[in-house]
Amino acid sequence: MLTAQMKNQDPLNPVESADFATQLATFSGVEQAVLTNDLLRGLSLQIGVSGLASWVGKEVRAPAPVYFDGAPVTLHPNPMAAATAGEIVVRDASGAVVHRFASPATTDPVQWDGVGRNGVVVPDGVYSFAFASLSDGEVLGENPVETYNTVTEVQSFAGQTSLVAHGGIMIRVGDVTALRSPS
Repeated sequence: MLTAQMKNQDPLNPVESADFATQLATFSGVEQAVLTNDLLRGLSLQIGVSGLASWVGKEVRAPAPVYFDGAPVTLHPNPMAAATAGEIVVRDASGAVVHRFASPATTDPVQWDGVGRNGVVVPDGVYSFAFASLSDGEVLGENPVETYNTVTEVQSFAGQTSLVAHGGIMIRVGDVTALRSPS
């Protein structure tokens, strides 16, 4: 920009040297401010990751899938306000529905024992859950169900900090609604 100004200035009325020096100092200040912001962003990210390191080994509750390994899974449904009844919808890692079962329209925890549609325990793997809110037999919609996952790692990528749980499940830090020691 300064080069363009020098090329296009009026030779009969050149820019005062003091004004030119002021412009140079201003550009230098802006460049330093941008560099400082980048450094602070990186530092903030490092502090965030190191601060979350204490979460490794803890259980976080979030609307995220869970790795089923044969142990019952506690689900925390989130029914719509107008729901009078509901169903828990269980999906495998590919998104296929493996089971549906009735559940009251409350936020009280519900246990899933790993039984699939045909009454047989499903294989170990990643499963997600939704609460289908019903009113007078009509489906109002589905909301994700929160589950607890044990944090195995904290990762930062492209300015986003995520928690990694067993089975490679990624949980955004902003989605976490509770933190507890393993039960």
